[in-house]
Amino acid sequence: MDTTTSSGLWQSTSIQYHSVNENPLSSEPHLQIIHQQQRHCYGSTSQGEFPLAASPSIVLHVLTECYLDPQDLARLEASSRFFRQPANFSPDFNLSISELAALDMCQSRAVFKPMTQSERETLKERCGGSWKLVLRFLIAGETCYRREKCQAIAGPGHSVVVTKSGAVYTFGSNTSGQLGHGTTEEEWRPRLIRSLQGIRIIQATAGAGRTMLISDIGQVYAFGKDSFGDSEYGVDGSRTATTPQLVESLKGIFAVQAVIGNFFTAVLSREGRVYTFSWGSEATLGHQTEPHDQEPHLLKGDLENVPVVQIAAGYCYLLALTCQPSGMSVYSVGCGLGGKLGHGSRTDEKYPRMIEQFKHLKLEPVVIAAGAWHAAVVGKDGRVCTWGWGRYGCLGHGNEECETVPKVVESLLAVKAVHVTTGSEACKPAKARTSGFIEAEAGTGCPDQSDKLNILERSHLCLDRVGKTLRIRSWRQRAAWDRAPCLSKREGKSRTC
Repeated sequence: MDTTTSSGLWQSTSIQYHSVNENPLSSEPHLQIIHQQQRHCYGSTSQGEFPLAASPSIVLHVLTECYLDPQDLARLEASSRFFRQPANFSPDFNLSISELAALDMCQSRAVFKPMTQSERETLKERCGGSWKLVLRFLIAGETCYRREKCQAIAGPGHSVVVTKSGAVYTFGSNTSGQLGHGTTEEEWRPRLIRSLQGIRIIQATAGAGRTMLISDIGQVYAFGKDSFGDSEYGVDGSRTATTPQLVESLKGIFAVQAVIGNFFTAVLSREGRVYTFSWGSEATLGHQTEPHDQEPHLLKGDLENVPVVQIAAGYCYLLALTCQPSGMSVYSVGCGLGGKLGHGSRTDEKYPRMIEQFKHLKLEPVVIAAGAWHAAVVGKDGRVCTWGWGRYGCLGHGNEECETVPKVVESLLAVKAVHVTTGSEACKPAKARTSGFIEAEAGTGCPDQSDKLNILERSHLCLDRVGKTLRIRSWRQRAAWDRAPCLSKREGKSRTC
């Protein structure tokens, strides 16, 4: 759509700008008055008035190039009939100026460009039937996990760095080939994954012994071990991939984000649907699978018809941030022990359930983070909420109490947070180097009572925008595991979950 030309409109009416009365000013200071005719947005084409209807193409161009917020576009529609009535522009002559501006801004997004017309219409209906809502959905996704920007990901034993150009560097532990270099040798310095040459990666995630990458065309690559919960299910984990392998079962899904838990992996599609791999026979995520299951399963329940903009995986639970016409919400599913699902109880949830506490706090979540046993959210107003297992003060509330519902971190009220991240305590058995100088004897994931782990340093990071600078505020979580925060029974065997 060309927003700069409209042949019929340019010939009919010329644009009239406001004029200034050039009468000489009085020499007396108290009589100096400037006489200026007011510029109006509506009215006839008399001197000094600028009717918007005279040049709708210019108005459309301004709305698009100024990158107005979807809410601002909605306010324009509510305040003026001009912005509500059909604009008679292609590709849809029935769309209003504000809807066309939203569509133009959607088309500038990389994730939206390759979509077919039918896919776009499906997304539009899924978001609520408006291009303004689609634009809001796309912007929310960009804000949450910052796709198509450089990233640094810290896994339990290895790290992944994604450059702005899409190159991937990995280093650290490599017992299962999770570094992607074709070997199982450790790398003490960042090393480029050369097998990905020609493929632009935009997002990465790292788990215990596995790594997943997402390309700019929505393809998912995985390497490392291919089973989940080895100690729990008795799987030897011998099947490994030491170089990035395309996940064939996801070829029909355009992925934008992937996360890795201890017993499952979750993938988010560009349409806002969540797919999960594996969990086991307990059907904790609403379906029964096997530890080696490589087939994606659509997450059932309330999220089937609700667009999701971000997902976050803890040790045994999943969070999903949704974008609906009524606002942003957080859903949780999985193991509820320790109160980490945020519903005021410690019971499991087999299907996604909305966390109602944010309504009571009058907080609209915009970023979510899931640690092993606790979670965090950043609100639109900059407030930070945490909940779940509170030992060692990891929730930031000045105590070690567990919180079963989200609670605002009072010590951060003086700042406006823009992002938050949570730590994971999952470690692989055997002697492991941590941060280059700490040595720990660790169990698999969350240990049982017999497991001991030396003190590790973890931190929560909140970015605080102050003027044109960013400050990092942190509080330390000193995790010396002496007892698992939650235990459950399965087939007569105690396990952590």
